[in-house]
Amino acid sequence: MRLRVMLGRDFAWLWRAFAVSSLGTWLALDAFPLIAVLALHVSAAEVSLIAVAGGAAAALVAVPLGPWVEFRAKRRLMVRADLVRFGVLMTVPAAYLAGALTYVQLLVVAMVVAVSDIVFAGASGAHLKALVPGERLGDANGSFESVSWLSTAVGPPAGGALIGVFGPAVTVVLNALSFLGSALAIGRIKAPEPAPPERRAEATRWAEIAEGWRVIAASRELRRLFATSVSVGGLIMAVAPLMTYRMIHDLGFSPLEYGLSIGVPCLGGVLGGRISRPLVARFGLRRVLLVSGAARLPGVLGLAFVRPGLPGLLIVMVSQLALIAGSAVFTPAFATRRLQLAGERTTARVLTAWKIGSQIGIASCTLVWAALAAATDARTAVLTAGVLLLATVVLLPWRIPMDDRTEPPAAPAPERREAEVASG
Repeated sequence: MRLRVMLGRDFAWLWRAFAVSSLGTWLALDAFPLIAVLALHVSAAEVSLIAVAGGAAAALVAVPLGPWVEFRAKRRLMVRADLVRFGVLMTVPAAYLAGALTYVQLLVVAMVVAVSDIVFAGASGAHLKALVPGERLGDANGSFESVSWLSTAVGPPAGGALIGVFGPAVTVVLNALSFLGSALAIGRIKAPEPAPPERRAEATRWAEIAEGWRVIAASRELRRLFATSVSVGGLIMAVAPLMTYRMIHDLGFSPLEYGLSIGVPCLGGVLGGRISRPLVARFGLRRVLLVSGAARLPGVLGLAFVRPGLPGLLIVMVSQLALIAGSAVFTPAFATRRLQLAGERTTARVLTAWKIGSQIGIASCTLVWAALAAATDARTAVLTAGVLLLATVVLLPWRIPMDDRTEPPAAPAPERREAEVASG
């Protein structure tokens, strides 16, 4: 609370918006796979296809969205993205209660939500950068990370209990309502929003679309962070639907036990989010990024050895603790560094390109691992992902000198030239 007061009333509203939507998202963790398994009785491959179709289709649709987000008022886009997610998610429980829910509807809703996620991610990062002073970005991201992991700790067990009592559609309703709450909170922000950057007259449409990717490709550090983000995120998310299927279908865990297996280790994430900023202040951004980025990788490997009953539940919790705690320390430092390197005129396009790349990576890995699970079994697929995750340690920016400043670096050369011309 003290940090949110220091960052101002408007940041407090933004934090509330993030908190309520984060809690709703984690209450509904794997709601679609659970509905697909429990209500529609689909296979493991079809469960994974929900993530593949939503992520891949959304990424393709969202390719031209970078400039569209960059050159518009960010707060308005955030509210609209929240309202779209609210509306489309509410169609799922309505169809479920009417006995008309289909697998195709789940795929379409997953895609629309994923496109809205991309729009919100691009707009919210640029909005945060304008709302919070550069030297406070690390504090703001650490605050978001803490509440994210607290929601992760509370949400899945509570969601599992609610599903056990009321059925799988209840958490989808709560998730939809959380986006409505987020939109209302964002609407309470009063600070004037900086005007979006103007389009350059000489820039073509394709050049504007490609600009975010160009900024990533032009920086060795951003390239390394992007490769790490996409590969690690893709492998972890490819394992998620397989573990859902394996724990619920193969090993006989209840939705409540499944939620507990995810939620309890996330208490380590709450702590990690709180200590990330002090660790950066003491040891420097470079060391924290590298050590925490490597420390989170071994966790998935243990998931291949889950067994039924209490021993299996403990294996899941212990296996995920390193992954979650390391990620909670890594993510605020990573998010801050990415904003610092994104450029003043290109922040939304960089974040949109990043989100699209992440979606494509997740969809591709999920498709490959669904095929691997179909050809072998879910345990073998999880084991393979765990081994490959360990190998991604080489993608971290080990040999790249990193400025440990907390304020944004100087603008890229084209932006500096514009500033020089404007100042005479």
